[in-house]
Amino acid sequence: MIAAVFRDEWPRVVAALARRFGDLDVAEEAASEAFVAAMAAWGGNGAQPPPNPGGWLMTTATRKAIDRLRREHRREAKHAEAERLAAGAAPVHAIEDDQLRLIFTCTHPALAPEARLALTLRLVAGLSVDEIARALLSSPAAIARRITRAKTKVRAAHIPFVVPERLSERLDGVLSVIYLIFNEGYLPGGGRELRVDLTDEAIRLARLLHDLLPDAPEASGLLALLLLVDARRPARVDASGALVTLDQQDRSKWNPAFIAEGQALVRACVEYNRPGPYQIQAAINAVHSAACRFGDTDWSVLATLYDQLYEVHPTPVVALNRAVVSAEVDGPDAALATIDQLALDDYHALHAARAELLRRIGRIDAAERAYTRAIELAGNPAEIRHLTRRRGELATHAAARLATERP
Repeated sequence: MIAAVFRDEWPRVVAALARRFGDLDVAEEAASEAFVAAMAAWGGNGAQPPPNPGGWLMTTATRKAIDRLRREHRREAKHAEAERLAAGAAPVHAIEDDQLRLIFTCTHPALAPEARLALTLRLVAGLSVDEIARALLSSPAAIARRITRAKTKVRAAHIPFVVPERLSERLDGVLSVIYLIFNEGYLPGGGRELRVDLTDEAIRLARLLHDLLPDAPEASGLLALLLLVDARRPARVDASGALVTLDQQDRSKWNPAFIAEGQALVRACVEYNRPGPYQIQAAINAVHSAACRFGDTDWSVLATLYDQLYEVHPTPVVALNRAVVSAEVDGPDAALATIDQLALDDYHALHAARAELLRRIGRIDAAERAYTRAIELAGNPAEIRHLTRRRGELATHAAARLATERP
């Protein structure tokens, strides 16, 4: 119960405290102290959380922050602010866009680009240092240093906790953070299952950003992308907890409301004629969602879209996905040749894709090795179950293939 409350309330409490006190260290430490107090109050002897745990945590964290500021006698201005807050000048609950305000603060251009993501994922999404390290392909020690330096910079530069008047100046950073929050919820690593709290929060923030910037096509594209991907969530894990790939999903379970909304946003983006990576990814997912069956997928359109995506976002991961799609157009051998040239040896999805392609062309021993490598690198339980199952099916697959090749 307390873990669920933490997931739901941590970002809200930190964001509200950051707005009210203007200090990230105060916000994070007061929130942590409030959750420690909650564990002591609710964690044993049959104690139950209060009817409004979020309000309890906000009130407790606010008191902890005020107490801390009062103790810091060398900060007279903060002491006066604490006295004012103690008199009840601010409401207990955060306003609706506190988290978005905090995102804009954490993506201020005064901060180093690599520090912005780490700081926002820690304070807004409530991810641990280890989780952030996995998401950003870095080490926990490096991420901890980034977060510390970023908080020091925010304090030293007096960066305000406000949504800037010119939102577009920080839009790219905000979009990146919301996208990473969604990804960490949709396919978390570290042995964790799906985190609906993070995917729902990312969609909420994307909606809010879209409302603030209705004429920004990339904001619309991000919201469309998240809706179209999340629409498949009810069908992506089976009863055993294994990942279900797109070709095997029961499409009747997909969320039709999210699909309709996402496709409408994609159509609106086309009218702008200013394609960006989020819009193109949304269009790719719109093509998938338009197919009633996997066999009805328009692979030629997908190949064109991936070519466009690679032009504006030429990363090895995009090249990998483009190669997987090309296998449906040009055959598995050509796709495999492309994949084998990518510098992604520590990326589990590359080895999973290789395994599937090797399986299709009958190279069973090589496919088994690729599955094993993918399993070693994968951090999500649902993916590991799926890959383990696919590896276990190789012997049956080889026997069936041999039977069809006999005269």
